[in-house]
Amino acid sequence: MMRILEWDTLSAADRGAALARPKQESRADIAAVAAEVVNAVRQKGDAALYSYTERFDSVQLDSLAVSEKEFAAARGSLTSRQHAALETAIANVQQFHSAQLPQPLSLETTPGVRCERIFRAISTVGLYVPAGSAPLPSAVVMLAVPARIAGCPNRVLCTPPARNGQANPAVLVAAELCGVKTVFKVGGAQAIAALAYGTESIPKADKIFGPGNAWVTAAKQLVAGDPAGAACDMPAGPSEVMVVADGKASAEFVASDLLAQAEHDTQAQAILVTSSRQLAEAVSAEVQKQTRLLSRRAILEESLAASRCIVVRDVGAAIDVANLYAAEHLILEVEDPRQWLPRIQNAGSVFLGAWSPEPMGDYCSGTNHVLPTYGYARAYSGLSVLDFVKGITVQELSPSGLRSLGPVAVELARLEGLDAHASAVSRRLAVLDAGAAS
Repeated sequence: MMRILEWDTLSAADRGAALARPKQESRADIAAVAAEVVNAVRQKGDAALYSYTERFDSVQLDSLAVSEKEFAAARGSLTSRQHAALETAIANVQQFHSAQLPQPLSLETTPGVRCERIFRAISTVGLYVPAGSAPLPSAVVMLAVPARIAGCPNRVLCTPPARNGQANPAVLVAAELCGVKTVFKVGGAQAIAALAYGTESIPKADKIFGPGNAWVTAAKQLVAGDPAGAACDMPAGPSEVMVVADGKASAEFVASDLLAQAEHDTQAQAILVTSSRQLAEAVSAEVQKQTRLLSRRAILEESLAASRCIVVRDVGAAIDVANLYAAEHLILEVEDPRQWLPRIQNAGSVFLGAWSPEPMGDYCSGTNHVLPTYGYARAYSGLSVLDFVKGITVQELSPSGLRSLGPVAVELARLEGLDAHASAVSRRLAVLDAGAAS
């Protein structure tokens, strides 16, 4: 049974515990293993990748790169309906993300002083798609589509091989449909290291994107902190969902929403916040009932241990709790859910109403499912086209613009004690004054 907690009876410490994420494995141990792998790949290149693939994936590979023959076999292994589903998802994600392209900006801040902001695509992006207990072709779509829209010329994808030495067929088909032709069968922290530093086979990326386990996350943090490594998309942890529901919500729907995220991983978390004790009890019973029917029951039983139902006095209080938690996925199963949207401050992605189940965002509504977890939604956004471009500022001054604004820069430079700064401006002003006097 999911625990049911009465929010108003909890102390401050108990409230903190009620919203605490599951404890992760020893961060020191994970960081140590990730560092070992990253250093080995950096020093030994492909040889380390082959060794770690045999050690972690129990596969001996002849080649890291996915061949055209493998792509063709993958295409043939999917049904027409599966192809069509991927194509529909790609089309929707393409449509929503195309509208996110930033527009250049140009204006005069002072007469004769023009400031601009222009955008350039990141040259080489590394896209990491985990396999684990469930292959994720949807992750390919969420990474590759915005990279293509941004115009990133070099898009390199890494994904772990299965025991048969092949990459998952659905992942390969999704990659091909999204225009990614360079795919390598490498997973885990070793894939992140390869993308960050490059090997004989895998090109170095400027930025790495994609979800992964604790070792992948630790490796991303390591390489992102190294000037010789690569930038990374965002910090992330296990998947999570919070459902805010009133007394009129369907216990069946709410339970299914909680289970949809809880099945991801034993560390996943699902929380219901409701203004109805009766609904909390009905959802708890419904979760038990539905769990017995699901194939990932063993994972669910473990992840649900960190899940709970929190009863609050009204929907407004539930929104306050949601902002404290800062969920990766926030579902509002309440009457007129849109009225509460202005109150939402912290969430990765919001789903409004009973007919907006979270898996629609995972797969095909058009929004991106690469989202901040573990409370990072307080400061981070979900993935977008903006993550695949860089903004560059430009300034151009005419002689009259420099004559007008230059003395301000000279004064500020002297205020800071930076004589060379002042000199770079004042020497030009002197030339302009001399020219005007002659």
